[in-house]
Amino acid sequence: MQERIKQIDFLGLILWVFRTAIIVAMLWGTIATVMDNPYSAKAWTDTIVAGIAQGSLYALIAIGYTLVYGVLFMINFAHGEFFMSGIMTATIFIAQPMSASGYLDRHPIIGLLIIAVVTMLVSIGIAILTERVAYRPLRGAPRLVPLITAIGASFFWQYFFQGLYGSEVKPFPQTDILTGKINIGGVEILKTQVIVIIVTVLMLIGLYFFVVKTKTGKSIRAAAENKDVARLMGIDVDRAITLTFTMGAAMAGIAGVLYALVFRQIHFFMGFFPGIKAFTAAVLGGIGSIPGAALGGLFLGIFESVGPGLFLEGLGVPSPHQLKDVIAFTMLVLVLIFRPQGILGEALAEEKA
Repeated sequence: MQERIKQIDFLGLILWVFRTAIIVAMLWGTIATVMDNPYSAKAWTDTIVAGIAQGSLYALIAIGYTLVYGVLFMINFAHGEFFMSGIMTATIFIAQPMSASGYLDRHPIIGLLIIAVVTMLVSIGIAILTERVAYRPLRGAPRLVPLITAIGASFFWQYFFQGLYGSEVKPFPQTDILTGKINIGGVEILKTQVIVIIVTVLMLIGLYFFVVKTKTGKSIRAAAENKDVARLMGIDVDRAITLTFTMGAAMAGIAGVLYALVFRQIHFFMGFFPGIKAFTAAVLGGIGSIPGAALGGLFLGIFESVGPGLFLEGLGVPSPHQLKDVIAFTMLVLVLIFRPQGILGEALAEEKA
């Protein structure tokens, strides 16, 4: 009897009890919310659409994490600052002057395209500079060293732009063409949300075909598979890595413009929380997988938007929507418990694990 007791994995048992408790609480809260029905169908629709739009932003940012990890097997925690730097610079030097002169209202499409181009160029420039100065010299170092360097680069760029542009919140100008709602299939959706979803879908499709179909994309995938073999086949691995950072930063720059259109507030710390959420989305979908990053971002945005009202309202939790981050990271924990490689991630062979 004592031998059997010694063989019991009490820690594993406690973890399984904890997991079961979370699942039971979520199911209980969902059933109670559905039975009580505190929200109208319109409210649920608005919440889901907002979650899809939010998830689209996470997906665009998550692409940078998953691309860099796929090639270098490192987590680039400075990626949130690539997202911040481009839109903050474009807001101060391009968007606000164009709005003050009235050009943005007279030519909104051209104005937004100029803002997007400047944002991407700045984000790409910061990304390439960071890769060349901070990451490339450490390419052969143990994985912990680039990780710590990435955290240091994140703080450096945060406080660099705070000192450069100030710590106050900068308003992003509103364009008349994107104010109000449009009716799609009987559902009224904010124009900014429609733009976010459409642009995200187009960017993700374009990126996927670029990586899969083009010669340059194949060189990047070859470098990700085996850098030494790729060099023997004549592939410039350094160029492939630089292009990887370029593509990720371009996606982050577009996400910055879409974020500004939706929230209309820009500040030096704005990249931190979206960056953490996007990293969570990349892990959730299967880090290293482009479709996984997109799917993980979409799931995270929907659960973050719908989860508080669906899971916590029925449990009587006060102000459930203030706990959306708890819902998001709880969902991540549950996915990693039952599928550690993520939704679309590939399981590692035992000899590589």
